[in-house]
Amino acid sequence: MINRFKFKGELEEEWLKEAGLSNLFGESSGDSMESMVLLSTLTRTQKAAVEKRIETVTQTMRKKNKQHQIPDVRDIFRLQNDSKGKVCEGSEPSTVRTSENKNETHDGTKGPKFSLGTDEQKNLLEDMPPSDTDINLEISFAEQAANLKDSSVGKMYRGGGGDTLLPNFRLPKDKTGTTKIGDLAPQDMKKVYSLALIELTALYDILGTEFKQQKAVKIKTKDSGLFGVPLSLLLEQDQKKVPGTKIPLIFQKLIAQIEETTLETEGLLRIPGVATRVKGLCQELEAKFYEGTFNWENVKQHDAASLLKLFIRELPQPLLTVEYLKAFQDVQNLPTRKQQLQALNLLVILLPEANRDTLKVLLEFLQRVIDHRDKNKMTLKNVAMVMAPNLFTFHGFGSKTIEQSEFVMAAGTANVMRFMIQYQKLLWTIPKFIVNQVRKQNTENQKKEKKDKAMKKLLKKMAYDREKHEKQEKTPNDTDVPQGVIRVQAPHLSKVSMAIQLTEELKASDVVARFLSQKSGNVQTLKKEEVFLYEIGGNIGERCLDDDTYMKDLYQLNPNAEWVIKPKQS
Repeated sequence: MINRFKFKGELEEEWLKEAGLSNLFGESSGDSMESMVLLSTLTRTQKAAVEKRIETVTQTMRKKNKQHQIPDVRDIFRLQNDSKGKVCEGSEPSTVRTSENKNETHDGTKGPKFSLGTDEQKNLLEDMPPSDTDINLEISFAEQAANLKDSSVGKMYRGGGGDTLLPNFRLPKDKTGTTKIGDLAPQDMKKVYSLALIELTALYDILGTEFKQQKAVKIKTKDSGLFGVPLSLLLEQDQKKVPGTKIPLIFQKLIAQIEETTLETEGLLRIPGVATRVKGLCQELEAKFYEGTFNWENVKQHDAASLLKLFIRELPQPLLTVEYLKAFQDVQNLPTRKQQLQALNLLVILLPEANRDTLKVLLEFLQRVIDHRDKNKMTLKNVAMVMAPNLFTFHGFGSKTIEQSEFVMAAGTANVMRFMIQYQKLLWTIPKFIVNQVRKQNTENQKKEKKDKAMKKLLKKMAYDREKHEKQEKTPNDTDVPQGVIRVQAPHLSKVSMAIQLTEELKASDVVARFLSQKSGNVQTLKKEEVFLYEIGGNIGERCLDDDTYMKDLYQLNPNAEWVIKPKQS
C-alpha cells in the first residue's frame, strides 16, 4: 500500500533529493556547490518550482525542530545570484538572466550561447507566430505555458474522438541535431533526469495541476519466474541467459508469437483468449520457459495477446512506475494537447531505463498492430481503449483510486494511451533546452574544477604539456588543425583520423560517409547504420549525433569537443 500520510514537507524533501538538490539543506548543506551550479542554469519557472519546495521543507524543519542547519530559501537563491552579480530581492520568483553579452560567460570569457528559456527567450516566444503543429524544444515548456496561460491561443479542445482529431505534431529541424534518449553518456543523463523533474514540476505548477510523486512501501514479491516478478529482477535473470538484453525475454517472445501469425486478425488484442487455456499456459510457461522445453505451437494468437496483457498487469510495480503513474494519469487534465505531449515527453525521460525500454518496445508493437487497422479493425482509439487498463490500473494506491468512476478513468487514460502511441517518436526526444542546460552545467563545473587545482600542480602540468606540444609540432602528421577544420577520429576504421573542412551544408552523415568510402581494413565489416559520429567532451560528456546534424553549427556550440566515429553501444 502507498504511504499517503507523510508530511508534505517530507514529500518535498524527497523531491529535492530526486532533483539533485538535497545538499541545500540538512547535514550536507555546507557542500552545496554542485547544487549552486544546477540552480545557475534554471529558468524562471523552474527556479520558482524549486523555491516553493525549499520553502515548504524549511517550514517543516522548523516545526519539527531539526538540529541541523535550516537555510532561508531567499539566502539560497541570493547566494546563487551573488555569484553572478545578481541579487534576488523580495518574494517575486527570480529570473535567471543570461549575460548582457549573449556570447559571454559569467567570468567574462567568450563562449557559445546556450538557450535556456529565460527572459530573452520569452521575448523570442512572443515574436514567433503560433503553430498548432510545431513542438518547440528550444524554450522551456513551463516558460511557454506561463506565456500562454492567459492567452486564448493556448486554449484547445479536450476529450476523445476518432484518430483523425489528434494534431499532426512535428519537431522542427534543429541544425545542431536532435538528441534522443540513449544518445547521451550516463553522467549527462543524470543531469537530464534532475532537470526533467524540475521542469515537469514547474509545468504542473504553472498549469495548476498538483504534481506529487507517489511512494510505495516494500511488498513481498516473487524472486524468480515470469509473471508477477519485478522488472529489474526479471532482467537480471534474463541477462544470465542473454547478456546485454534490455527487454524481458518472455515479453519479446510473446510479441514475436503474436506477430508470427499475422497482424491482420480481426479484433487482435481486443478478443481475449480462452481463460482456462491462458491460465494453463501461464503455469506451463513458468515451469518450462527457461528450460527451453515450452511448446509454442500450442499458443494461439489471442492467447498470446492475453498473456502479454497479463504480464503487464501482473508486474508488482506498474510499468509506468508507482512514482509517476498518477502524473501520467493527470496528463489528461492539462489544458492543451501540446502541453499534454510536453508533460508525457518529460515523464518518459523520468522513467527508469528498464521501464522505458520495455514501454518503447510495447508502443512500437502497438503501432504495428494499428498499421493493419483496415483488416484487424483495431484503430488507434480501439487499441488505446484495450491497452490502457493494463498500464494504468494499480490498486496499491488504496480505495480512493478504486472508488473513482471506472468509466471516467478508463476514458481519460485511454486518451493518454493514444498520445503515447501516436507520438512515441517525439516522446523519446530530449528537449534542446534541457541539453543546453546540461552543457551549461558542464561548462560551469569545468571552470570550478580548474580553480580548485593547486597552482603549483597546474603550472607543472602546463609546463609539461607545453614541452610535449612543442615536440608534437615537429611531427608533420600532428600539426595544429587550421581554423574552420575539425579532426575526426575513427579508431575502428581503416582511416583512423581525417581533417574535415567545415561548410554550411556539411552534415554528420557526410562525415561518416567519407570514412566509410575508404575501402580497406575493417570498413567492409561495418555498415553505415552500425557506426555514428560522436561529440565528446567540451561542454558535453558524450553525445551520439543524428545524421542531419549540421557540423558547423554544432562546432560553434561546442568548439572544444572531440569528434569520434564508433559503433553505438547497445
